[in-house]
Amino acid sequence: MSSTQRRRVQKWDGAFHGSSDQIAVEEPLEVEVDGRRATTTMRTPGHDIELALGWLVSEGHLSSPEDVADARECFEDIEDPENDDVRRLVKVRTREGIVVKPRLHVTSSACGVCGSDAIHTTLTGRRWDLAADSSTFTVTALLQQPDTLRNGQTGFALSGGLHAAGLFSPDGSLVCLREDVGRHNAVDKVIGWALMRGLLPLRGNALQVSGRASAELVHKAVMAGIPLLAAVSAPSTLAVDLAREADLTLAAFVRPPTFTVYSAEHRIPQMY
Repeated sequence: MSSTQRRRVQKWDGAFHGSSDQIAVEEPLEVEVDGRRATTTMRTPGHDIELALGWLVSEGHLSSPEDVADARECFEDIEDPENDDVRRLVKVRTREGIVVKPRLHVTSSACGVCGSDAIHTTLTGRRWDLAADSSTFTVTALLQQPDTLRNGQTGFALSGGLHAAGLFSPDGSLVCLREDVGRHNAVDKVIGWALMRGLLPLRGNALQVSGRASAELVHKAVMAGIPLLAAVSAPSTLAVDLAREADLTLAAFVRPPTFTVYSAEHRIPQMY
């Protein structure tokens, strides 16, 4: 399914005239884990299995592809004669039969775990201690990440409405890029991609995001064992505090030729 859909619009350029725009798609996805509904999230269709598995990594339930017995996309008719839509689900079956505390409300595309005690949740739930990761990154590699990410954002180029997350190697090479109307979903898709390939923890990799650096994105990076998170926009105070506690290198306002580092600057030796 396409990440954008065309809609009729009226454009003003001194007078109104009919036209059409490509609009970013936002639709609900339900996730079931071991036969029980775990969450419903508003997301952009595409890479839905990665999204579900990445979310489960971020929630602390998965760390290896061996944890997953089966994961599949399902489509079920909505029991409403007035509605032609279908329910879109990802059904995950784990080998150990995990218990996921269900989120019975719909998670919006703007926020995932807002309001939780992010620092406590992250530090007690993480599987990998970033303090043990001695990876380093160059200023040159860090500064080239935003342009590389932007050049790969095909959905954003069409709609202007999709966030992106990209996984980068230490030399600045793009490893994986995912887009979504929700910034946290884009990150979960990247993490899910890595889980399916047995790449967790993602030591030695940097995560570049197209928007701001929220505490939730810091949480997801730490849970996936990513030592550096870079954002083109601002961080929040909670993101900075969490990054410092977790020894995550957090860089924001990464807009060549400048950036600002808020924590764990030892991973960018050229700064000294």
